[in-house]
Amino acid sequence: MNTLGKPIAFIATVNASKARHFYEKVLELKCLSDDPFATVFDLGAITLRIQKVESMQQTSHTVLGWEVINIHEKMNKLSKKGIVYEKFPQISQDVKGIWSAPSGAQIEWFKDPDGNTLSLTQLNKEKVTTRGTVVVK
Repeated sequence: MNTLGKPIAFIATVNASKARHFYEKVLELKCLSDDPFATVFDLGAITLRIQKVESMQQTSHTVLGWEVINIHEKMNKLSKKGIVYEKFPQISQDVKGIWSAPSGAQIEWFKDPDGNTLSLTQLNKEKVTTRGTVVVK
């Protein structure tokens, strides 16, 4: 049980107006506040705080992702809004850019305007992962 309280996810941006448009209009997240320091979005169980910074270093890993019911449906919807999906030479992805993880999950990546890597994950309905253990239903 979480005794610390409601989690907050943090992402940085050097262009606050582009970031707000992307998260609010493209990803359709609800903006809770916007001040000189950050733009805050409601992610349901957590809050996303996009910090306004003067410079930032690019990361090579995923910083935020969403579990989806139907990855193809979500990808099609986001593609219509201009999202371009990432392809990585070190992993085997299908023609749409979806990687099938050893657990059976399907994962796709895309970037926000600042180059932060985001993802969509459709879990394998045949398996449930609990604390690193794969349980076959």
